[in-house]
Amino acid sequence: MKVQKLTPEAFAEFGDVITTEGAHSFPINDGTTERFHDLAQIDVADGQGKPLVSLFRGRPRQLPLEVLTMERHPLGSQAFVPLSRNPYLVLVAPRGEFDPQALRAFLVEAGLGVNYAKGVWHHALIALYQVSDFIVIDRGGPGLNCEEVRLVEPVIIREKDLAIIG
Repeated sequence: MKVQKLTPEAFAEFGDVITTEGAHSFPINDGTTERFHDLAQIDVADGQGKPLVSLFRGRPRQLPLEVLTMERHPLGSQAFVPLSRNPYLVLVAPRGEFDPQALRAFLVEAGLGVNYAKGVWHHALIALYQVSDFIVIDRGGPGLNCEEVRLVEPVIIREKDLAIIG
């Protein structure tokens, strides 16, 4: 599967890229801190939802990776903010009925996060090469907020697919 570099423009259909580049910022704390403001559209209020802040520790996936399932969260967005400088992989498909032909893979470089928009299909966390910690902001509350689909044919992601990024 072709893997592309993550950019805000390429990922816009699926959610937000969490980055300080181009973000609105201003000084706080007597000028000792720069606040980068409103980096992602956290959307968790449907059905009496509330924001949850968790830490996910992802073990590195072995390549080639056989992708067998995808998931989505119909009641809220899900943001991943890496605490390490390790690259990771995201695999997404547009909202609506799952279409395996619409799958897109992005290599996320050090320092960038992603926020999957409500209802966007995505694969579970894919850490690469090292154990990696992420702060995850998603929805808590009543209602079923995780749907999964099993792929009829697995998608294979190989190390050479990542090499195209350079």
